[in-house]
Amino acid sequence: MALDSLMVKIAVIGVAGVGAQWIAWRTGRPAIALMLIVGILVGPVSALIPHEFFRGGLINPERDFGALMEPIIKLAVAVILFEGGLSLNFRELRQAGWAVMRVVVIGVPLGWFLGTLAAHYGAGLSWEVSALFGGILVVTGPTVIGPMLRTLRVGPRVSNILKWEGIVNDPIGALLAVFIFAYITYGGTGTNIAAISFDVIGSTFIAALLGAALGWGVTWFFPRGYVPEYLKAPTLLILVVGGFVLADIIQHETGLVTVTIMGVVMANRPMFSSHALRRFKEDLAVLLISGVFIMLSATLDWEVITSFQTTSPDPIEGVLRFTGFLILLLFVVRPLTILVSLLFSSVPWNERLFIAWIAPRGIVAVAITGLFAIRLVDYGIEDAEALIPLSFGVVIATIFAHGFSAKWWARRLDLDQGEADGVLLVGANRWTIDFGELLKKMDIPVTIADPSQYALRAAKRRELDIYRGDILDEVTQEHLDLGQFQELIAATDNDAYNALICDDLGPEMGYDSVSQIGTDRDREAYHARGRVLMRSAPTIDDLLKCEDADWVFTRTKITDKFGIEDLKQNLDPEALLICVLKPDRRLLFYSTDARPVVEPGDIVISYAPPEAPEEQLEKRERPNRPPEPQPA
Repeated sequence: MALDSLMVKIAVIGVAGVGAQWIAWRTGRPAIALMLIVGILVGPVSALIPHEFFRGGLINPERDFGALMEPIIKLAVAVILFEGGLSLNFRELRQAGWAVMRVVVIGVPLGWFLGTLAAHYGAGLSWEVSALFGGILVVTGPTVIGPMLRTLRVGPRVSNILKWEGIVNDPIGALLAVFIFAYITYGGTGTNIAAISFDVIGSTFIAALLGAALGWGVTWFFPRGYVPEYLKAPTLLILVVGGFVLADIIQHETGLVTVTIMGVVMANRPMFSSHALRRFKEDLAVLLISGVFIMLSATLDWEVITSFQTTSPDPIEGVLRFTGFLILLLFVVRPLTILVSLLFSSVPWNERLFIAWIAPRGIVAVAITGLFAIRLVDYGIEDAEALIPLSFGVVIATIFAHGFSAKWWARRLDLDQGEADGVLLVGANRWTIDFGELLKKMDIPVTIADPSQYALRAAKRRELDIYRGDILDEVTQEHLDLGQFQELIAATDNDAYNALICDDLGPEMGYDSVSQIGTDRDREAYHARGRVLMRSAPTIDDLLKCEDADWVFTRTKITDKFGIEDLKQNLDPEALLICVLKPDRRLLFYSTDARPVVEPGDIVISYAPPEAPEEQLEKRERPNRPPEPQPA
């Protein structure tokens, strides 16, 4: 296979996109910024290498994919928007409903108006092109908001407002562009704004009905067994693509409305396979976001990167105009849009200021701008050729400005909830309550969850945080923010329920962050769905027998002179090592297949039998012995 074959290019795009997201996860950097950098590296930067293989760039989408590039990007955006719609549950609007309504109803027309003024007076575009670009600029989108929110903990209200705004405004921005494009291309004395409006609104209404019908149909047919389980995911994918294409045939860009409405309808109707289908769509969306972002950023060339010329033939004046346009967009248009929209609302001022700053643009903005720019150039519209470099410039500037400053700004506004450091113990019993009390003494936030009010009484007497409810209930997950926990331990007296908790919440929290107490050893292979806590995998019955024998939790600080091996020799042979607390407050748990690396400065938590009086006397008579584990 030749190195310049299309298969090699596709493989490079996949590795580059997913690799950038992995690096972002490991380093805590904004994924969208790293994907943009990687796309530029495999695109225009690689073209500078003096080798035949890199001629024109390692990845040059226009050359490599040709006429397929536009439909690939449009279909990928459709699936991404549908997946975003699947995350829009109306229950989230209990806190942020009116704010979202204000941001859409007031914010969109105001943002369009201000964006049009910025494009005309800042970038020097004609009024028609400015109005089209201003409509596109109301778009933020799940492709950039989603990865950003994964790295931030700013509370559910702020997250929901940003998420709903991004997903809902995507099709609205596209429709605004459709309306302006229709007005420009229907220009002349016969132009009828009312007719254009009726055409766009009518086709949008039909697209919305199509999306609602598809969403309702899926949630009606799937639970009744009309589609087998193994075909549900591919059938849903084909319905999304088919609905998008059918709506787009009726009117350009209305397919975005169809897939968004379809996702929202499915998100708010019960369906037995919804969790599995949602996981499939989330995985697919991550791949598509990675690939499309790499492709779009690889289309840049050095002329676009180094000189964003607008309407001025002078390069310096063009850069100054572009800089002025960006300043207006970042520091005037977005803040005014949000602050006016949320005026007299119940949203606190620090949250308003944070939302007023966060508005990165991504795939949808670039894709829609590129599509209309090509058509306007074909129509001979003045300034249309400036739209593509301007859109890329806006994407680059907003991704870096918002992506790298979001955490700092949240901290300054006292919105940053910090890294997740809590522990969720599912099942209120003597062992979890004693363990939770020890963690609380070590300043580790602990919550004990159980459906039984009676079982939670002992935890409440110890002044531990409690939650009454089934942890797998959707209502519970709305009121209990799982993002605050670094670890979940399922320790009920029901092995199957413990396994179900790990199986259900593992994809959300990460399977390396969910553990369960040891299971019935005769059925372990059947029940275990998460990490099994402690090396010997004691069952809950074993641990409660230890409680009856007055076992105690101990914590020991490891030093250069007293290491983990010294601790093991010091402990009772029956003692159990539970976890290691790192200086950065991370808890690493021992399990049947994991042994944390213990270093000086770490604190090891163990569970051991009580010492006999003669053992205590012996230790008092040996004052030079290294420090012993301290009971909690």
